[in-house]
Amino acid sequence: MTRSDFDEISNIIPRTPGVYTFSDKSGTPIYIGKAKNLKNRLSSYFIPKYNLHNKTRVMIKNARDIQWTVVESEADAFLLESTLIKKHMPRYNVTLKDGKSYSYICIKNERFPRVFFTRNIIKDGSVYFGPYTSKWRAKILLDLIKEVFPLRTCNLNLSRENIEKGKHKICLEYHIDNCEGPCEGLETEEHYNKKISQIKNILKGQFKPVKDHLMQEIGYYAEKLEFEKAQTLKEKLVAFDDYQSKSTVVNPNIKNLDVFAVEVDEDFAFVNYIRVVNGAIINSHTEEITLKLNHSEPEILEKVIPTLREKFNSNASEIIVSHLPDWVENGVKISIPQRGDKKKLIDLSIKNIKFGKIQFFEKRNKIHQKKNHEQRILETMKNDLKMDKLPRHLECFDNSNFQGSNSVASCVVFKNAKPAKSEYRHYHIKTVEGQNDFAFMEEIIYRRYNRLLKEKEALPDLIIIDGGKGQLNAAMKSLKKLNIEHMITVIGIAKRLEEIFFPQDPIPIYIDKKSESLKVIQKARNEAHRFAITFHRSQRSKRVHKTELTEITGVGDKTSKKLLQSFKSVKNIKNATLDEIATVVGPALAQKIHKHFK
Repeated sequence: MTRSDFDEISNIIPRTPGVYTFSDKSGTPIYIGKAKNLKNRLSSYFIPKYNLHNKTRVMIKNARDIQWTVVESEADAFLLESTLIKKHMPRYNVTLKDGKSYSYICIKNERFPRVFFTRNIIKDGSVYFGPYTSKWRAKILLDLIKEVFPLRTCNLNLSRENIEKGKHKICLEYHIDNCEGPCEGLETEEHYNKKISQIKNILKGQFKPVKDHLMQEIGYYAEKLEFEKAQTLKEKLVAFDDYQSKSTVVNPNIKNLDVFAVEVDEDFAFVNYIRVVNGAIINSHTEEITLKLNHSEPEILEKVIPTLREKFNSNASEIIVSHLPDWVENGVKISIPQRGDKKKLIDLSIKNIKFGKIQFFEKRNKIHQKKNHEQRILETMKNDLKMDKLPRHLECFDNSNFQGSNSVASCVVFKNAKPAKSEYRHYHIKTVEGQNDFAFMEEIIYRRYNRLLKEKEALPDLIIIDGGKGQLNAAMKSLKKLNIEHMITVIGIAKRLEEIFFPQDPIPIYIDKKSESLKVIQKARNEAHRFAITFHRSQRSKRVHKTELTEITGVGDKTSKKLLQSFKSVKNIKNATLDEIATVVGPALAQKIHKHFK
């Protein structure tokens, strides 16, 4: 969209709050924004190009149309913008595409509720706390809950009817004091639910009611002179105080508070969120955002604050920030602290961003290095084998037999120079009798690629044949029958001198022994050989058992195994008496086995 296109419509753009949408030539929204003054905001996109960020220029270049919706206030504009972004997911908007699977602590909706970790939220009335970005911290919290409040861990149906009928029995957890036996009615539902109420307080970060409850229980048992129970509760109170002391206490005068800091680094923005409940930090999370346009820090916070507060179930009435956004939800106080404990919280949040950035870029660099390493190997293979494209997908074949019997073959698959073991395949030789390695290779190559063609699967970039010129020529016969010989690079590797053969070329090539490409070829060859030998051995073992014992009427694999475990070999079974065999399989079947061998 050009400046002249905008000038044609600029006179009709209102100077009121609203939401605007840039669409591409197909009418698909590519950017959605809000504005206090629609005309002023839209005019800012059509200033001289050298004053615009490069990404904004690209967005304007791809835009073909602008639509807008007028609303009553900026707050309404914010809500409408958020709704439209979630609906259309425009290409150039900041979106939190969080693919991570976080942990939650679930209080199950059932009689005598269980409390456990989960990564899946099921809308069945259960209560979920989280998400916990640190599984280690969440585990400490769950361990504390189990230590202070013994709960059941079984998944039994503890209905009144089942308990009254005595359908369930107490287990080891009861005997080691990890459960108070609700399954046999040894703990009332009322007492159990009191514990659940205190657990909810812990998970909400409300520690004082829990301490008051424990102190009340200690006093109750002390008055009844049940000093052992009072001492047990006192030990649990000490454990609870120890956990609370490890939490980062900010200031008891600070109640519920959300902290947000943001920092922009070229194409990325980093937002740290700290949740403070009753003066203690109970959660910290850093979000990495890929920037698609030139967004300022206040604009980023404006988008991210509602999303993270919703994700972490926060309803704190105060937010402190590193940069002041233009808008925040009604009834929430927002400020940039200049001194005191709140300023220390902002400094802590910024410090978290610094460490988060280091971790993010280190991880990103490792991924790039890994990709560059794979790319270098593939480039080397492409050059060494004079290929037209990178061998991202290669397949290697080998066969195995013993004096022409139990003939099998293997196909191993490598993707980006690494084994893709889930795609390995083995084959029984079906059409060739006797020992003929060339015919074996011809059969399996035809079967493999005939099937791939029928199923419209991708063909490999490179085929490696374990063997010399003979096996390679046999493989090429099958590829020619399928009319795909010109679509795939095919080589054979001879074991003795690691010679690389090409079809139609009688003279092999020798790749440098230190070359990374030769190492990949050798690894594929060795994998194919290992896979074929392993399969061949398993087939020979099955055949020995089958021919010797399972041909007897009434003897299956289980009975065969049982006999061999008892007598150690088929020879010993042949030499055994009728009574000896009968002690293992019974008199009727022993009669058949004894008769078969005698």
